[in-house]
Amino acid sequence: PRLLREEGLDAFEYQAVRWGAKPQIRREDAEKFSFKAKENDVLLSLHASYFINFCGDMETIEASKARLVACATAAHWMQAQTVVFHPGFYGKKPPKEAFAGCLAALKDVVENLKTLGIRNVKLGPETMGKPSQLGSLEEVLALCENVEQTQPVIDWAHLHAREKGLFKTVEDFRRVVETIEKRLGTEAVKNMHCHFTKVEFTDKGEKCHHTLDEAGYGPDFALLAKVIAEFQLNPVVISESPVLDVDAIKMRDILRKELVK
Repeated sequence: PRLLREEGLDAFEYQAVRWGAKPQIRREDAEKFSFKAKENDVLLSLHASYFINFCGDMETIEASKARLVACATAAHWMQAQTVVFHPGFYGKKPPKEAFAGCLAALKDVVENLKTLGIRNVKLGPETMGKPSQLGSLEEVLALCENVEQTQPVIDWAHLHAREKGLFKTVEDFRRVVETIEKRLGTEAVKNMHCHFTKVEFTDKGEKCHHTLDEAGYGPDFALLAKVIAEFQLNPVVISESPVLDVDAIKMRDILRKELVK
C-alpha cells in the first residue's frame, strides 16, 4: 500500500487466485495489511480463486462455495470491500440451467457468510471474456438483482472481447452504465468496481491483454473516462494491463484531465 500511495494510486486488488477451501493468509497478517492500507488511504478488494466454478457438478460447486467463503473471510479480516470472482464455465449445461445453479450456490454462500457474521464484504461476480463462460452483462446483473450482499464487477476488456469489439464510441460505454443504473440503482453504478485493459480477442473471445500504448487494440480508456466524468461516477478501476501500475497511472491521468474539463 505504501508503494501505491507513493505512485499516487489508491486502490489495490489482493490476489487470492490459487486459494483452496481455507484462507491462505493468517488473520494477524491480514489485519496488519488492512492497517497499512488504511494508513496509506488505499482501498482494498480481493480477487478470489480461479478454481471457483458454480456451473460444475455438485462436488465442484460445494468446493467452489468453500473457496469463496474462505476468500470472503480473508477479505473481512483485511477490510476489503469486494471479493471478485469468476462465476464458472457453462460446460455441457444450457446457459439457463448453469445460471440457475450459480444463483442457488451464491445464495448459499451469502447465508453462510451471515452465519459467520460477515456482512461488510460484497461478493462481485465478474463479466467474463469468453462466450463459454457464465458472465455476460445480463447474467452478472441478474445475479446481483437476485442475491443480497453482491455487486457487479465490470471488466470492460472482457465485455469488449465477449461481444467481439463492443466499445467503439462513448455511447457504447454510456449504454452499459445506463443499463447498470436502471437495473441496480444509482448507488451501484456510482461506486462500481471495474477492471480495465486493452485486449486482443478471437471468435472464442478474450485472447490476451495489451498495454494502453499498443495501437490496434481496444477498448479506449479515454472514452470510458468521458462517461465517468459525465455521470460523476466514483468507480474503483483496477488495471489489468501487462504493466499494471504504469497503465494505472496513465488511466488516472486521463481521467483527471477529463474531470477538469
